[in-house]
Amino acid sequence: MVRVDFNVPLTESFEISDDTRMRAALPTIKKITDDGGVAILMSHLGRPKEREEKFSLVHLVAHLEELTGKTVHFANDCMGAPASEAVAKAQMGDIVLLNNTRYHKEEKKGDEAFAKELASLGDVYVNDAFGTAHRAHASTTVMAQFFGEEKMYGFLLENEINSLEKALNSDERPFTAIIGGAKVSDKVEVIKNLLNRADNILVGGAMAYTFMAAKGGNVGKSLVEEDKYELARTLIAEAESKGVRLLLPTDSKVATDFNNDAPASYQASDAISDENMGLDIGADAIKAYTEVIEQSKVVIWNGPMGVFEFENFAHGTKAVAEACARATQESDAFTLIGGGDSVAAINKFDLPEQVSYVSTGGGAMLEYLEGKTLPGVAAIRD
Repeated sequence: MVRVDFNVPLTESFEISDDTRMRAALPTIKKITDDGGVAILMSHLGRPKEREEKFSLVHLVAHLEELTGKTVHFANDCMGAPASEAVAKAQMGDIVLLNNTRYHKEEKKGDEAFAKELASLGDVYVNDAFGTAHRAHASTTVMAQFFGEEKMYGFLLENEINSLEKALNSDERPFTAIIGGAKVSDKVEVIKNLLNRADNILVGGAMAYTFMAAKGGNVGKSLVEEDKYELARTLIAEAESKGVRLLLPTDSKVATDFNNDAPASYQASDAISDENMGLDIGADAIKAYTEVIEQSKVVIWNGPMGVFEFENFAHGTKAVAEACARATQESDAFTLIGGGDSVAAINKFDLPEQVSYVSTGGGAMLEYLEGKTLPGVAAIRD
């Protein structure tokens, strides 16, 4: 029984637009099938309110057969007769793909009876879904208890944990964390935890303007969280007291409207005119940030520097991605990239092979960086 993360994006015609998560699970699947086992795969897909066709894993069968070169038996349910019949039909070395676990509301509730019925289909439990390891759902956590000692990480989950541990507990210095995104509130616990570990924290994205405004700067129409000003000031003071360099972008690329074609200019991040909003870090900030990254021996990057979906405001994010690649390739730094937008950026700029590790888990990585124990990890360890 292998919990994988096959929550892949599908087009309107149900074609897979990005199979990264499926490919990430291949080493574990291959190990099981090559050793003569049957790999019974469980996953969710999307957030179905009911049994909707667009969330069926049947759309993944052909591509899974193509990726593995194996026979894939599809069960139109993850339990009951469809599941048990598909498992009975499978020969050693085959794959069984169960349908969406979230077709059953018991999955997200972590229902024990549901987990026990799932567990009855197999002899060994393997969790290889880092992307859902922070959820205490039936298939990600609860069913592990029914396998005694016969439970383990898959290769992907093991690599994720090892990479995070390597970055967070490295003796190599300097250790730089790059934190971007829209809201301070989304990343506050991450920043708090990293203040005890990092030498440098580089802040980008819209969240930088909450810090700037909290310090008394004018940020124009930039996105801010006014109710987080006091928190931002507390984080700045804490960084100072711990000797951590908390860098904010000294300048920004600004525009009057939130669109790619809006006329852009550069302004000091704490002196943005009232009609403008910051949409990317500026040239001076790019220079400062890339210098810090290139001098670092450990780098964790979570969150973009600006609206990188817009070509005209992607320069900061691209520069950070390239600096991470240079630090890896030229200075042998350990660079860990995670979070949906950071991963999308590193892929957009064709750099995933030039950094040390690209995480498959957004929310799970954030919670790990916050210092939390992930339920899916604890279920295997306990």
